[in-house]
Amino acid sequence: MAASPVEYTIGGVKIHFPCKAYPSQLAMMNSIIRGLNSGQHCLLESPTGSGKSLALLCSALGWQRAQFDYKKSDVTTPCQCVCHSRANRTAATAATAATAAMQLQQLQQLQQPDLLSWTSLCLPAKRRHSQNRRRLFLSICFFFSIQSTETCSLCPCASTKDSTKDKDRDGKKNIPKIFFGTRTHKQITQIAHELKRTVYSGVPMSILSSRDHTCVNPEVAPHFNRNERCKELLEGKDGRSCRYYHGVQRMRDQYTLQHVHGLNKAWDIEDLVALGRRLRSCSYYAARELRQEASIIFCPYNYLLDPMIRESMEIDLAGQILVLDEAHNIEDCARESASFTLDHNSLLMSKDELDGMVNSNIRRSKHEPLRDFCYSLINWIQESQGLMSERGYESACKVWSGKDILGIFHSLGITAATFGILKQNLAAVLEKEERNGLVNGKEDMVQIPTISSTTSTVLKGLFMVLDFLYRDNCRFSEDYRVALQKSYEWTKQVPPDVPDAQGFIVRPWRRQRQGVSVKKEVLKLSFWCLNPAVAFSDLSGSVQSIVLTSGTLSPMGSFSSELGVKFSIQLEANHVINKSQVWVGTVGAGPQGRKLCATFQHTETYAFQDEVGALLLHVCQVVAKGVLCFLPSYKMLDKLRDRWTKTGLWEKLEQQKAVITEPRGGGKGDFDDLLQTYYDAIKYCDDRDGALLIAVCRGKVSEGLDFTDDNARAVVTIGIPFPNIKDLQVELKMKYNDQHCKSRGLLPGHRWYEIQAYRALNQALGRCIRHRNDWGALILVDDRYRNNPNKYITGLSKWVRQLVQHHDTFGNAMQSLVAFSQVQQKMMVAPADTQSPSSTLSSPNSHLPATVEGQGLSKASEAQTPSSSDKPPEPQQDTSPSIFRFFSRTQLKAEQNEKEGELKC
Repeated sequence: MAASPVEYTIGGVKIHFPCKAYPSQLAMMNSIIRGLNSGQHCLLESPTGSGKSLALLCSALGWQRAQFDYKKSDVTTPCQCVCHSRANRTAATAATAATAAMQLQQLQQLQQPDLLSWTSLCLPAKRRHSQNRRRLFLSICFFFSIQSTETCSLCPCASTKDSTKDKDRDGKKNIPKIFFGTRTHKQITQIAHELKRTVYSGVPMSILSSRDHTCVNPEVAPHFNRNERCKELLEGKDGRSCRYYHGVQRMRDQYTLQHVHGLNKAWDIEDLVALGRRLRSCSYYAARELRQEASIIFCPYNYLLDPMIRESMEIDLAGQILVLDEAHNIEDCARESASFTLDHNSLLMSKDELDGMVNSNIRRSKHEPLRDFCYSLINWIQESQGLMSERGYESACKVWSGKDILGIFHSLGITAATFGILKQNLAAVLEKEERNGLVNGKEDMVQIPTISSTTSTVLKGLFMVLDFLYRDNCRFSEDYRVALQKSYEWTKQVPPDVPDAQGFIVRPWRRQRQGVSVKKEVLKLSFWCLNPAVAFSDLSGSVQSIVLTSGTLSPMGSFSSELGVKFSIQLEANHVINKSQVWVGTVGAGPQGRKLCATFQHTETYAFQDEVGALLLHVCQVVAKGVLCFLPSYKMLDKLRDRWTKTGLWEKLEQQKAVITEPRGGGKGDFDDLLQTYYDAIKYCDDRDGALLIAVCRGKVSEGLDFTDDNARAVVTIGIPFPNIKDLQVELKMKYNDQHCKSRGLLPGHRWYEIQAYRALNQALGRCIRHRNDWGALILVDDRYRNNPNKYITGLSKWVRQLVQHHDTFGNAMQSLVAFSQVQQKMMVAPADTQSPSSTLSSPNSHLPATVEGQGLSKASEAQTPSSSDKPPEPQQDTSPSIFRFFSRTQLKAEQNEKEGELKC
């Protein structure tokens, strides 16, 4: 049967939960309520698959609903002061009645024209002469009686009444909105699905997204430059406009969306897009309008961190609740939000466009300073090329500190004062304005041309980083590094049309016109913010509370120092599964006994590549259904695929399972189709046993995707995904941390470097176990785990670290894995409890509302889950040597079918 909803009272707040909560969920909700009640920031780690999203939604929305209820009771509660006692209220009522009677007598003496003129202000014309005069008089008397009531001067009511009116007038604005940010739109869909399970599913909501996901205009949606084409239509260029934008009123408010169009439960972006297509209404702008009345707003968290996106989306976070899920990447995202990279060619094109505006005498006084700014920057870049030093093959660079750049800009005439003027000029030229002009020989209003969105983006990006550099007396200047980089790239260039002696143009055959490869110089100027606290400073000082959650936040201390935020409330929750449901093993050698250490020197050898291929083939033979394999980089993926194709191993893998590789780029639709192919291969298993998905750490597959049950019965990780040590930005970040580790409490550079690797690794491992009854194997392939566990095992998530077993040989590892798979397959076909997985946590009084208070909750949670000192139980193994040789996926499948047949009988 389905799980029954349960009501918990935590910190004085009633929370309705769709089922009996896990101890980790209770601990998490307790921490969130404490943070929201006290206006403090929370840092909460809960393993993937432990139900943290549900706990986030129910606790935050439950707290918000409590604020609405409190406000209502606060407004309706009568004042208990002495001057508003029962006797005084009775006297006031009598006085009001006497005043009303006198006013009625005065009104009855009014002349008819005076009465009609007064009533014309009170009633519509159609009803003006049809109302009963007595009713009209009573209504007017009531109006006057209200206006004549005096406020109390003997208690604070006189001052609070005005503020109460302001609160009522503002309505929901006084209650903090919840901005729920996560990494991808795919994760937002999953969150919306979770919200639909709760009693809060009817809460007013919105989802902010890009035009790439929400545009429904068939003239715009198929094109890659949707933003440009959308803005052209909205500006009415070429005499056209967007009919979908003009139809946005059909779905722009919460009442219409819920009660007219039926989206009265939690919806995702696909639901809104489908409705937009049906109504011929713009879902992009509808979502922005829906935000005004929404209690919770979902969006990718770069919408909240990036100041340029916040400005364009008109997001105001002052006094609001900020929830950032999957926040393990928040440091990188915050640094990127305060950084900007400028292509030299884009700067040249912006200069040319501004030059054209000046020469055409279009807002010349505003465009000219902007053009001169671009000229100054271009000249400085040209002069600085001689200062660059070689860095690697066909690349060179020059790096300045933020303070050095401010000195250089000062010499160019750009100071804090002149920069303020430049910002005003940019704001002015972006404003739409009309003036009198001639159109087809007739005088009419003509819109003044504005700069293109490309030039606008260049200038806005530059001004954004300069704003941070000049802010608060240049306090962030030391947090920036500016790099001028030169590299080369190969591009296809089509030969130009050349006329012959007679002046005719004869084009060559199409095959010859496909173009030739040309090596082109690429020059980029990067303003890199090395301190995520710079972007976070815009948020931490204005929002009411920040809640950061993820399955991989450890070490927790680095977030406080890196983000510059004090997280007073922190939690590391345990997993909800039993130890027997997960097999975690390190493998340091392959089937041939060769050591596997995925450092750069080893991964380049054929011996390593062949051994990894043989290991992966054995895992696919042992583990049924879905297998995920994560590599440190796309470069390694390409090398392994090329090598295995030549040796024939790739063909053997494809005979065993459908093999799919993660693409480097591509559109959202292509990636979704790829995933669907993977899921279908596992679901139907026609001639092969499931599928193998080879992906990359930090790629799309490793972040936020849900591979539940058969979709991931094993996750294989090859090596440790350290960032590229030769990357200039990584090198500068490590030096920056070393420089400030003592003064700001930052992690030393080498420690920060290692943490980046383990957060990526833990995310990949988290794709496997997705709910209470899920099971799977985590296979960590690298000899370093066993040889130096103090260094390499400590970086793993707490729940993984507790279960790690080291295997001396590949044969022992596979034998243990086979035994584990056999046990789990037998348990799958056994009669299962049909209740919700969380019902196993029920108490004898589960029909009563639960109350969770105080600090003892997290301790209780810890008591019900294994401690890190407990050794995981050994899997039940058959010690006969034939088990590894003969026990295969076919036998597992046959045994499962046999058990299923017995159950049906």
